Amino acid sequence: MSQVYCIRTRKKGKHLTFEEREELEAIVNKNNKLPKNKRLSKRQIARIMGVSPATIIRELKRGEVIILDTHLREVISYSAVKAQEDYDKKASAKGPQLKIGNNHELVRKIEEYIVKERYSPYATIEKLKCDEDYRKTPICERTLYNYIDRNLLLNVTKKDLPRKGKSRKRKYRRVTRRIRDIEAKRIDDRPEGAKGRSEYGHWEMDCIESGRGKGRACLLVLVERMSRETLIFKLRSQTQKEVLRQLDLYERKIGYEGFREKFKTITVDNGSEFLDWRGLERSCVNEDGLPRTQVYYCHPYHAWERGSNEQVNGQLRRFIPKGSAICEYSIEDILKIQEWINNYPRRVLNGRSSREVVEGLGELVKGHSFP
Repeated sequence: MSQVYCIRTRKKGKHLTFEEREELEAIVNKNNKLPKNKRLSKRQIARIMGVSPATIIRELKRGEVIILDTHLREVISYSAVKAQEDYDKKASAKGPQLKIGNNHELVRKIEEYIVKERYSPYATIEKLKCDEDYRKTPICERTLYNYIDRNLLLNVTKKDLPRKGKSRKRKYRRVTRRIRDIEAKRIDDRPEGAKGRSEYGHWEMDCIESGRGKGRACLLVLVERMSRETLIFKLRSQTQKEVLRQLDLYERKIGYEGFREKFKTITVDNGSEFLDWRGLERSCVNEDGLPRTQVYYCHPYHAWERGSNEQVNGQLRRFIPKGSAICEYSIEDILKIQEWINNYPRRVLNGRSSREVVEGLGELVKGHSFP
């Protein structure tokens, strides 16, 4: 007498329960007792269970056991207990389902911002907050870092992050102490607007040099302390003469009053290119002898006193790595990097860019660096 089974339908994508595995075990045991020409095929068993044949093939392999029949012959059978244990083990190792799910368009945009635009995870999230795909599946900065740490984004690795996922101890070399003018102003004497970043017009200035043996060209980088607005100029050499020449050119461009209003103070380190503080302060267009700015010097070996400069230099190095020949970069290349930095969302500015902050000041800022 043939066996009669009730054929069912199941919800697609749902895993087998332990009760269903026990039912499958009963079907397999009964099937093994029948003559080979009367046994159910895997396709027929799948139809009875309401699943696809591929599911039955995988399930039988998952719970495969070898038992002895009444004639003490080895027979391949199925154990619901073994199959359930294997399922539970793999389910626990898999971890929770990713929050980003199947939002492939959002993944593509995240990868584009981090890899192509060189954005950090924080800046990427800030840029995507108004995006429709992000609103469908909002994730936080910490979640994005976790995805990258676990290599869950196909085209993004730690090497694509600004800090490359590494923290290396900085190496210092012995330098010769330079003799400075005792009349030069110290950083401690800066006005409160500069110290507290409460007023626009207080800048930090630094030079980025080419790699050893890669030419004399360098970059003059100025960062405004309140807005983080950045100006980058390409110099022919890292000398006092070149720094003065560039500041003179910029003063002629925006005028004495514009320069004096824009650059209320400039804070520099003790590099030889900045030692001529009188020349830095002296106007090239005003004949009344009034200074165009006020220059202040950091304490020796206190790079953190120009923290904004150091942060921007790190961003700039994403495009011009250490050891590069700066002479190989055109003025257009430098301007594109400057624009990228000024449009970059910053945590310290609550997700706004330097451009947004400066434009928000309106008439209070004249001669800004934006087109």
